[in-house]
Amino acid sequence: MSTNPYRLPRTVVPSHYALRLTPDLDGGTFTGRVVVTAEAVEATDHIVLNVDELDIHAVSVNGRDHTWSVDAESERLSIEAALDVGPVEIAIDFSGRFNDQLVGFYLSRFTLADGAPGVLATTQFEATHARKCFPCWDEPDFKAVFVIELVVHAGHQAIANSAEVEREPRDDGTEVVRFAPTIIMSTYLVAFVVGPLEMSEPVDVNGTPLRIVHVPGKSHLTAFSLESGAFALRYFADYFDVPYPGDKVDLIAIPDFAFGAMENLGCITFRETLLLVDPNQSTQAELQRVADVIHHELAHMWFGDLVTMRWWNGLWLNEAFATFMEMKCTDAFRPEWQRWVDFGISRSEAFEVDSLASTRPIEFEVVSPTDAEGMFDILTYEKGAAVVRMLEQHLGEAAFQAGIRRYMRQHAFRNAETTDLWDAIEAETAEPVRRLMDSWIFQGGYPLVTVTIAPDRRSVTFSQERFGFVGGDAVEPRDWVTPLRFRWATADPNAEPRTEKVLLEAKTQTIALEGTADWLVANAEGASFLRVAYSEALLDRLADVALERLLPSERYALADDAWAAVQADRMTAGSFLTLLETLSVDDDRSVWQRLISGFSSLDRLLEGTARETFQAVVHDAIAPALAGIGLTPLPVDDDRTRQLRGDLIRAMGVLADNREIQEEAQRTVAEGRRNPELVDAAVLAAALSVASSIGDQADFDDFLAASRQAGTPQEEVRYLMALAEFPDVDLVSQLFPAILANEVRTQNAPFWLGRAITNRTCGAAVWEFVKDHWQELNELFPTGSIVRMVSGITTLTEADQVGDTAAFFADHPVPQGATTLGQILERQRVGAALKAREAVRFARLFE
Repeated sequence: MSTNPYRLPRTVVPSHYALRLTPDLDGGTFTGRVVVTAEAVEATDHIVLNVDELDIHAVSVNGRDHTWSVDAESERLSIEAALDVGPVEIAIDFSGRFNDQLVGFYLSRFTLADGAPGVLATTQFEATHARKCFPCWDEPDFKAVFVIELVVHAGHQAIANSAEVEREPRDDGTEVVRFAPTIIMSTYLVAFVVGPLEMSEPVDVNGTPLRIVHVPGKSHLTAFSLESGAFALRYFADYFDVPYPGDKVDLIAIPDFAFGAMENLGCITFRETLLLVDPNQSTQAELQRVADVIHHELAHMWFGDLVTMRWWNGLWLNEAFATFMEMKCTDAFRPEWQRWVDFGISRSEAFEVDSLASTRPIEFEVVSPTDAEGMFDILTYEKGAAVVRMLEQHLGEAAFQAGIRRYMRQHAFRNAETTDLWDAIEAETAEPVRRLMDSWIFQGGYPLVTVTIAPDRRSVTFSQERFGFVGGDAVEPRDWVTPLRFRWATADPNAEPRTEKVLLEAKTQTIALEGTADWLVANAEGASFLRVAYSEALLDRLADVALERLLPSERYALADDAWAAVQADRMTAGSFLTLLETLSVDDDRSVWQRLISGFSSLDRLLEGTARETFQAVVHDAIAPALAGIGLTPLPVDDDRTRQLRGDLIRAMGVLADNREIQEEAQRTVAEGRRNPELVDAAVLAAALSVASSIGDQADFDDFLAASRQAGTPQEEVRYLMALAEFPDVDLVSQLFPAILANEVRTQNAPFWLGRAITNRTCGAAVWEFVKDHWQELNELFPTGSIVRMVSGITTLTEADQVGDTAAFFADHPVPQGATTLGQILERQRVGAALKAREAVRFARLFE
C-alpha cells in the first residue's frame, strides 16, 4: 500500500469502463453515465476513485443504490459499500461543465470560411484530468478497457480511441455513436472529439487506417502529415518489432490546444500549426517541427501507450524516449535535414538549465498532481532524450535496439519502471547499463570534461567535474559514469581521423594514443551530454581545422561550449567573439544558428556607440556567408540552404542593423502579403522579423490583420509572434487589450508575452503589464503555460530588475511550475552577473 496521500487505495481495481457521454456544445455542459467492472482484491467498506469538477447524481454498486461523498480538495469520490473479495460493478450518473482552461473535456472555437462561428468539444486528460470528464481511477497503473458511446448532433462527427462500430439515429435529432473496445490502457490516454469535422480519406498502413481530422475547409493542408504519419507507423512497427497496438489512427487538429500534441491511443490531438501545413508556404524548420511532433506522438503508441509508466515519476522516460525516437524517425524520413546535427539547438537549451544549482534530476519523486504537471519541461524532454542517445551511441545502435525489443516483449500491455528498461538492455548487451544510467537519471547537472594532451602528444588525459554557471547558487560536486567518444588525427593530411570510445568512471583518466595527435576533439559527434574544455592552444588548433576536419555537430559544440565557458567565467566575451569570427567561414545551418545566437548574446552586453561598432563586426562576419548563397533562392538549393539564407538575412537585418537588408525585407513582406506562394517561406519568415524590428504603426496594423486572416496555421503564428518584436512600447502594448479580452488564443498568448518580455526596448513594459494583470492572466491561461509566460525575464538583467522579479514571485508563487520558475530566476541572476562582469570590459574593445 502506497503512503502517498494522493494515491488511491488498491482495494478495488477496475478492468472495464462502459462510458456514455452526451455533450451539449451550445449549452456548455455534458451529462454521462459510466459503468465500471472491477475486482475487489481485498474486503473493504469503501470504494474510492477520482472525480473533479463533476456533479454526481446517482451511484449504484452491483445494482443497488449506495451513498457517496466527494472530497473536492483530494479530488476523490468515496462510495460506502461493504465488499468481499470478488467482482464488482459500479454505475455512476454525473454531469459537468466544459472546462475553460483547455484541460479535461473542453470547447474549442473557430471561424468557418464564411465567417460563421464554429465549436467542437475535445479532451486533454494528461496528467490527471480524466477525472474532470468522468469518475475513474485516474492513475497510470489502473489500466482498463474502455468502451465509449457518444450522443451527438446528427450533423456532427465523433472520434474516439478506437474505430466507430455503429451509429444509431434517434428521434430527437441526435445519434448514438458507438466505438470498439480499446486495448487495456490508462485513463490519461482516453480521448474523444465531437463537432463539425472533416477527415481525409484513410491511408492503409500495414492494415491500420490513418486519417487526418480537422475543422472544415483545411483538407488542402493534410498531405504532408499523412505522408509523415504513414512513414512513422511503418518505421516504429519495424523498429520495435511489434505491430501497432490499436485498430486505427486519427491525427486530429484542434484550434485551441494547450500542449503541442497528445498521444491518446488512436485519437492523437495536435495544435493546428503542428499538423496542418502547406509545404510550399512553410519553412524547413516548420515542416521539421510538424514531422517531429507527429513522429513523437506515434512513438508513444508503443512507448507510453502499449508500455506505460507505473507512476508519474516515470513520465520522463515516456517523453524522453519519444523525443529520441522522433529524431531517429525524422532522420530516416528526411535524411537531408540532418536531424541529429540540428538536435544541438534543443540540447543547448537543456544545458542552460542543467548548468544551474536549481536544476533537478531527470527522474524525481512525484507526489501530487501538481508535481506531475511540473515534469513537462526541457529536462524531461531534451536532456532525457540526450542521455538516451548517449546510451545508444555508447552501446551501438543494433545492441540498443535489441534491448528495446526485449523490453517491449516483456512489458506489452503492462506498466513498467525506469529500471525495467535498463535491465532489458543490460540483459542484451552485458553492459553495466543500470549503474551507468542511474548516475545520469537520479542526479541533476552534467560533467565538464577537460582535455589535456601530453607534451609528446601521444596520450590524452580526460578530467571530469560538475559544470556550473557563475552568478547563480553554487553547484554541489557530483560524479558520473560518463561514456565518451573522441576523434583525433595526426598531422598527415591524408590520414583518416580515428574515433575511440572510453567509459570515464574516475575523475581523471589517461588514454594512450597510437600515434602523435595533431588535433583531438572530445565528445565526437556530440554523442554525450557534457561540455568540453580545451587548452587555448588546442582550441585554436580545432578552430583552424574545424571546417575541413570536424563534423558539423563538433563545430557547433566548439561555439556552444565556449559560450557556456563565458557564463561560467572561464572565458572572456572578447575571446568568445574571436572564436565566432574564426568559425564564421562555416557553411552549415546548425553551426550558423549557434554563431548567430552567440552574436546576439554579446549584443545584449552593449549599448550606444560600442553597440554600433559591434554591429559592423557582425556585418563583416555574416556578409561573406550571405554573399556565398545569395539573397535569391535557387532551384538547386536544398532545404537547409534555404533555411540558412533566412537565418543570415534575419541576423544581417536585426543584429547588424543593415539598412539595405531592412529595405529589402520590407519589400519582401509586402510581396508576401500579396502573393505568399511566390515568396520563399524561409526568406519571408526572416523578412517578417527584420521588418518588425524597425516597424511602425502601419506595419503593426498590417501584421495584426495578417495574423487574423492567415491562410495557414504557420502564417498565423509567424505574424502574431512578429508583433512581439516591434521596437516601440506604444505599438507592442496595443495587443494587451486583445489578450485580456481573449481575442488572442490562450494557447498562443502566454508564449507571445514570453517573447515580448525578451524585446530589448519593450521587455520591461511587457513585464509590468504581466505583473499588473497577474490574476487575470492566471485565470485566463492554461495553468501549465504560466511559467512559460514569464520565461523571458531571464533577459531583464539590471540589478533592480533582478530584485523586482524576486520580490514579485515571493508573493506570487507558481506551484505547478515552482522548479522551472526557480531556474528562470537563477538564469536571470546568471545573466545579471555576466553583464556586470563583462559589459564594460567587452565595450572597451569597440572604443
